[in-house]
Amino acid sequence: MEYKFEMQEGRLKVCVPRELDHHLATQLKEEADLLIDAYHVKKLVFDFSNTEFMDSSGIGVLIGRSRNIAFAGGEVVATNLSPRVEQIFRLSGLHTIIQVENEK
Repeated sequence: MEYKFEMQEGRLKVCVPRELDHHLATQLKEEADLLIDAYHVKKLVFDFSNTEFMDSSGIGVLIGRSRNIAFAGGEVVATNLSPRVEQIFRLSGLHTIIQVENEK
């Protein structure tokens, strides 16, 4: 599964792919930034329902988007983390800068 975006009332949801690695990170980052700027996104939600792996490039995508959204007065949320992705969040410190919620 590739990633996909869902836009609704100033909220952009990014359905993260099964593996968020350097192959997809740059493309996802560029497309997300275009949508964030074009629609003045105030809430960015990363949905990890289908994600099994994320490398440092994926972590960088989340950190960068979090900084950009925070600078504009918005918020970033991560949802539906698998135990493996949750461990990546804890070890990398992402959980300290991105709010984690469970939507399921």
